[in-house]
Amino acid sequence: MVAIPITRSISIDSGEIEESFTRSGGPGGQHVNTTDSAVLLRFDVERSPGLPEMVKERLAALAGSRMTRDGVLTLRSEGSRSQLLNRQEVRERLIEMIREATIVPKKRRPTRPTKASQTRRVDGKTKRSAVKAGRGPVRE
Repeated sequence: MVAIPITRSISIDSGEIEESFTRSGGPGGQHVNTTDSAVLLRFDVERSPGLPEMVKERLAALAGSRMTRDGVLTLRSEGSRSQLLNRQEVRERLIEMIREATIVPKKRRPTRPTKASQTRRVDGKTKRSAVKAGRGPVRE
């Protein structure tokens, strides 16, 4: 089988991708309703030897409801009337999702406000309080 390159170090075997074809819905001419132009791609993420464990976990999080409980990612494409174009489009989406899963998110470092910004905030509140206090009824 042919290896599909994802990144420099990651590639998946084309035999791991299972494609099935169905009739696509929506508008079209006479011929579109009789051809199986929609593509349903299934990729078993859990059993893929080409993906590291961390990438599998991030891919499962990215996929959301498109991932089954068994760890199979399903993608569907029916945007084009051409089966070939739909196949290319759904494979590109799969590759892009895996590439996105390879990016390690940066760890958030909590920050604290500076002493000067805390002072500015309190001074502003004090001034605003004085303005509002001055709006009360006039007493003689």
